[in-house]
Amino acid sequence: MDGSPSSIELLGTVLFACAVLHTFMVKKFEELAHKYPEGSIGENVYHFLGEVEAVFGMWAAIFLGGYSIIDGFAHYDDAHHVVGGALHYLESLNFTEPAFVFVIMCMAGTRPIILLTERIIKTIAKLIPLPRRMAFYVATLIIGPLLGSFITEPAAMTVTALILLEYFYTQNMSKKFMYATIGLLFVNVSIGGTLTHFAAPPVLMVAGKWHWGMGFMMTHFGYKAAVAVIVGTIATAFAFKGELGGELQDKAAHQNEMSPTWWMYMMHIIFLALVVYTAHHMVFFLGLFLFFLGFATVTQEYQDKLKLKESLLVGFFLGGLVTLGGVQAWWLKPLLSNMGDFVLFVGSTGLTAITDNAALTYLGSLVELSDTAKYSLVAGAVSGGGLTVIANAPNPAGFGILKKSFGEDGINPLGLLAGAIPATILAMICFYLLPHLGSAAH
Repeated sequence: MDGSPSSIELLGTVLFACAVLHTFMVKKFEELAHKYPEGSIGENVYHFLGEVEAVFGMWAAIFLGGYSIIDGFAHYDDAHHVVGGALHYLESLNFTEPAFVFVIMCMAGTRPIILLTERIIKTIAKLIPLPRRMAFYVATLIIGPLLGSFITEPAAMTVTALILLEYFYTQNMSKKFMYATIGLLFVNVSIGGTLTHFAAPPVLMVAGKWHWGMGFMMTHFGYKAAVAVIVGTIATAFAFKGELGGELQDKAAHQNEMSPTWWMYMMHIIFLALVVYTAHHMVFFLGLFLFFLGFATVTQEYQDKLKLKESLLVGFFLGGLVTLGGVQAWWLKPLLSNMGDFVLFVGSTGLTAITDNAALTYLGSLVELSDTAKYSLVAGAVSGGGLTVIANAPNPAGFGILKKSFGEDGINPLGLLAGAIPATILAMICFYLLPHLGSAAH
């Protein structure tokens, strides 16, 4: 995509900018919705416009409409294959990640997975020499995100956010604490998935092409991420030790519910493991998900209500991001290729705030980069993964789970940015200053 951008690329970039601005205006639309009678068309329209998860999907639909006007909906060759138009563009995109996040969020948000994770975190929290409530907070925000390197970041985000919701966000904590914690959560999940080469979306986009295996990730990224996660979490816990003092209150939500049996835990783990293993094969994991829905229905007395609506909204958000992100290469590629290593590191951290970090690293993989530039690009992209809701693919999942705790105004984008900045700076320091333990990148 050299030279001047096409009219379609310009349209996509303008609408992408509109979508980013829209995410900062959802509060205004929610306020407008309250001015209309309950149940009226006006109220429903403005409520829809006020859903952050709907923003990118809506602007992507407008883009596809504009694409159809400019280039037609579909062009066919003599064999009736689609060779042009908006439909051809859609078919050229890869929607595996949005579908995967939808499925993994549904599975990870089930009662057996949450209870199992809670038990693991509570066991580890007992070993931490801090007050019980503070120890549980520290263990949750360290173990949950680092587990993301093995169960994938969307699953880690879902599980960790649900535990934070149950034990902290429903306990009348201060807004300052809530913003600091969600910012820390987003950054920890973004960097916590870098211990392996298959769990973090921005790493996944380049690992195969650049031949980054698990050993490389652990020695160049993983241990640095673990240091940043541990230090950042402990520092945040001590910053809010007044609110985290005392005993941990066991949640009332599950006290009168039936506890899953050992084989139900095992079945959920098997389903989760198979979906993670086949994460690149949408046909397989969607078929597996249908079997999971049947299993969840049969064992519904031992299940919470499946989070289908929340998961679909997150999938819709990411699908819109993929659709609009596909026409941003004309300005992103030249920008990335003309940066020095340090500027690329800082620049990719900042760019991640306005574009998905997986899209950023994918576009970087299309440019000839040195080994040090490759590291700088990915390190910056994962460091900035907590700055906004669109910065990292799992963020909409955590956002959707926790947003109601912030009251009618929801999560303020500037509040999220402020909450994430300390953890982001810490991650940048660790990735930039700590030495690689292994050989140089290949």
